[in-house]
Amino acid sequence: MRQIVVEGKKTEVPNGTTYLELAKEYQKNYPHQIILVLENGKMRELFRKVKDDCVVEFLTIGHRDGHKTYKRSGVLILLKAIYDVAGMEAVSGIKVRFSLSEGYYCTSKNVTPDEAFLEKVQARMEELVELALPIEKETIPVDDAIENFTRHGMMDKAKLFRFRRSSSVNVYRLDGFEDYYYGYMAPDTSYVKYFKLIPYDEGFVLEYPPAKAPEIFGDFKPEYKLFMALKNSTNWSEVLEVATIGALNEQIACGRIGDIILAQEAIMEKELGNIAAQIASQHDKKLIMIAGPSSSGKTTFSHRLSIQLMAHGLRPHPIGVDNYFVEREDTPKDEDGNYNFECLGAMDIELFNNQMSALLRGEEVSMPTFNFLTGKKEYKGDTLKLGPDDVLVIEGIHCLNDALSHSLPKENKFKIYLSALTQLNIDEHNRIATTDGRLIRRLVRDSRTRGASAKKTISMWPSVRRGEDENIFPYQGDADVVFNSALIYELAVLKQYAEPLLFGIRQGEPEYLEAKRLLKFLNYFQGIDSNLVPNNSILREFIGGSYFRV
Repeated sequence: MRQIVVEGKKTEVPNGTTYLELAKEYQKNYPHQIILVLENGKMRELFRKVKDDCVVEFLTIGHRDGHKTYKRSGVLILLKAIYDVAGMEAVSGIKVRFSLSEGYYCTSKNVTPDEAFLEKVQARMEELVELALPIEKETIPVDDAIENFTRHGMMDKAKLFRFRRSSSVNVYRLDGFEDYYYGYMAPDTSYVKYFKLIPYDEGFVLEYPPAKAPEIFGDFKPEYKLFMALKNSTNWSEVLEVATIGALNEQIACGRIGDIILAQEAIMEKELGNIAAQIASQHDKKLIMIAGPSSSGKTTFSHRLSIQLMAHGLRPHPIGVDNYFVEREDTPKDEDGNYNFECLGAMDIELFNNQMSALLRGEEVSMPTFNFLTGKKEYKGDTLKLGPDDVLVIEGIHCLNDALSHSLPKENKFKIYLSALTQLNIDEHNRIATTDGRLIRRLVRDSRTRGASAKKTISMWPSVRRGEDENIFPYQGDADVVFNSALIYELAVLKQYAEPLLFGIRQGEPEYLEAKRLLKFLNYFQGIDSNLVPNNSILREFIGGSYFRV
């Protein structure tokens, strides 16, 4: 017998018991399907056998990691269904591009993904789910994996494994079909009951219910402007021949990464110029409102956009909404009694509106500076008055929310949503979460500018994400322009800064699991010398050495 702790209670189970068997016994205590297990704080798949002296926690499809596992398993079932319907050639042309709505946008090179084809694939997926076929994991030598995936036409995986440091790789098999996945999988196909295939643009979306209600579909919300920004960035990554980590590693190994960096920066500068031209062509646009989630590079973006606006004959003036905080004692508090600096109530909305209105009327205004040590606004003699060619470049998390600028004329606003929308993928079927890229950026910046440990940054990240969900993401569709600040090469640079910070988190600490996951992810990359990064790059906001004061 094995002695373990489940739900805080000691219990005994027979030798050889799997976590899958144990999960079935405890399923009645959970509102959603159990799909993973934590064994002494380490994530495990359910097929693993129970260990002695361990504390067991179950993760459902409503948990963040459980939901990722659900969606990842759905991709395998999708590809197996396409294989059954149209053969291996069709599968070799499928690419999982990026997140869209609650699912993944996919494209197909070798078969037209029209409604008739998707109906056949969906029907086959539903059959596979009904059959409850096991998803089996096997560890094979890297050379065998390269040979197998080359034979299957999955060349991105072959490139990825060429740079793998370990001698083996885990593959997953479903009824004779095999693939590689970055992350854990469900034990069998019956776990993935809820999905839809939706034709969209040139491809289709594998849509899921959201994690907060994993059995109930919400509205399909593709966010067209966001989609086009991602599609445009993905197209450029293919033009540069660096759409995946394996392809990026090849460019690094061949000594061509310097040209890739310069080309990527030139593409970004061109897009900044296009935005500036659009603003300059609309003479009534006086308020350039910029918002985006944490670690999007808003400060550097504002500086670079300002330079482009100057090149179009305008005189930009930066305005930081952070200077319009209410006095510290008037700041709202959250449910834990801590000051909530990210809610709209933390802003002196009336002062902001009064001063911006006065500037639009051509009046001279005394501008505040918020002192974060004293928690009060200060006036140091900084005044501003707008001329005919002057524009205000306003940056803050609430800038897309009209409640912040409620009294300002809409025709005077030009709204920009900025985010690091990672266009690089691991391989054909494994995408990189945009959130991971932003978190790694923030780890590096927080350490450099605030002396904060990776442990502290990771512990705060869920709170940061909640603030984004409440104050930024609901308004991204109101933007006139969506700008992608992610650089296709950046993770290979950030790697050398982030890894030592992550290794500082010890096993047993609550943040260890996330640190281990990020270290495993960064291990895919070959490193890039940071001296190759231009000093006006958005990446300099995080690693240091920027031309701008950031």
